[in-house]
Amino acid sequence: MKERTKLGLMAGIFLAIYYAPFSHPRVQNSILEAFWLLQDYARHHVLACLIPAFFIAGAISVFVSQAAIMKYFGAKANKFLSYGVASVSGTILAVCSCTVLPLYAGISRRGAGIGPAVAFLYSGPAINVLAIILTARVLGLEMGVARAAGAVLFSIIIGLSMAYIFRHAEKSIPDDSMFSAAEQKNARPLWKDILYFFSMVCILVFAAWSKPEHPVGFFAEVYRVHWWLAGTALLALFWMLAGWFKKEELVSWKDSTWEFAKQIFPLLLAGVFVAGLLMGRPGLDNGLVPNRYVAMLVGGNSIRANLFASLAGALMYFATLTEVPILQGLMGSGMGKGPALALLLAGPALSLPSMIVLNKIMGTQKMLTYVGLVVGMSALAGMAYGALF
Repeated sequence: MKERTKLGLMAGIFLAIYYAPFSHPRVQNSILEAFWLLQDYARHHVLACLIPAFFIAGAISVFVSQAAIMKYFGAKANKFLSYGVASVSGTILAVCSCTVLPLYAGISRRGAGIGPAVAFLYSGPAINVLAIILTARVLGLEMGVARAAGAVLFSIIIGLSMAYIFRHAEKSIPDDSMFSAAEQKNARPLWKDILYFFSMVCILVFAAWSKPEHPVGFFAEVYRVHWWLAGTALLALFWMLAGWFKKEELVSWKDSTWEFAKQIFPLLLAGVFVAGLLMGRPGLDNGLVPNRYVAMLVGGNSIRANLFASLAGALMYFATLTEVPILQGLMGSGMGKGPALALLLAGPALSLPSMIVLNKIMGTQKMLTYVGLVVGMSALAGMAYGALF
């Protein structure tokens, strides 16, 4: 960072603090709301979601063969296979827009093409089976079906679009500077590595399993024992680590995990704080931007309403499943069905915190292009849905 930029940043922070109307109740509430959202994120997402995701990303960097990533997700991989797998990844991983970031960074650094990697980035948080079922129950079957179909289709179209736009920027050989000497040298059979990754995915999925709205059914039964399932997977992981891995491999895994954590975690916390400051916690009206303004701008089915809903959803941070009751309240206040779908397609896949991190991982140009594709396509899909229903 240039010295002039540093000076400008320091001056900007000073002036913001100097002139901020801290005595105004809205400002006071928004600051408190930012810390509440930060605490909520720390309590419900860091230990159960983000830390397992960091360890999985670190494991991908160290133990997954670069050749395997290039074969299934590389720029020259079979498009049907790579985009097909990436587009339905969210049915397995119940992650939010922030938790998917280290996983995306992991496969990107191992050589995945930008198209399949972005398809995975979008589908991971967007195609959550439980969220889609909850959407169908609360907001109507047609909304649930439209959300599921739109998310799968969007992940493929956005991935293909990113691959085409940045086709000249694809690297033939990814940067291996972070990878350890243990890479591709372990003598373990493939089934052991599969069980190792499967145990970590189970920890991530079951530790982050959300409480369903209705206390009966399969998802409710899993929720009752989700900590037991996560604990069992954790014990199995410890057993595998003790018996199957060399000390230098574990050190490499630890170092790689730490690289992802120190790159992503501080930016996520800053982004969550800013999102809380601007919008407040979901469902409350304590941010700098009053909820009534949002509700006023998303009525009907105009391009403005759909675009605003899509953009607002992209900026807000939604924990898994929270978008459904929030939309239920907004629709009760006059939000149109088209803008509701636009927010459902953009909101879970994007957030201000995730944009801040993506800016560092993929660069400003690619990040803005990705955000523009998600926001624009969500708005268009909302308009089409609103016209039909």
